[in-house]
Amino acid sequence: MTIQDIGLFQALSAKMGYLSQRQSIIAQNVANADTPGYRPKDLVEVDFSSMLKAQTGGTKTVAVATTNEGHLPNANSRINVNAKKQKDTYEVAPSGNAVIMEEQLMNAGQNNMDYNLMINIYQKQVGMMRMALGR
Repeated sequence: MTIQDIGLFQALSAKMGYLSQRQSIIAQNVANADTPGYRPKDLVEVDFSSMLKAQTGGTKTVAVATTNEGHLPNANSRINVNAKKQKDTYEVAPSGNAVIMEEQLMNAGQNNMDYNLMINIYQKQVGMMRMALGR
């Protein structure tokens, strides 16, 4: 059994791969900021809201699962989940270029923070595995 056989590590690796590809796309957008007619691109993220609807039967609440009544103050409580929709706003230059540098820089910054978070989680999980193994 390798560390990649554990679901959490598979998910972290997949997310890090996605973020790495997204950084390349953002870099292409910035590089083409002055190219006439260029439209910015982005990767399509997994639609977790449709997965959530499939699991909950379309309800807006999710039951909290507990293994012991003492773990949570109210084992019968439900968590409200409302998905936010992002609106697409684009400015187009007279040359037809739709790259907004500020938006691309914000995307790059957010992408960098997300990637660093995945690295931190990965390192913490490896540390816990080592501790559990006594290494």
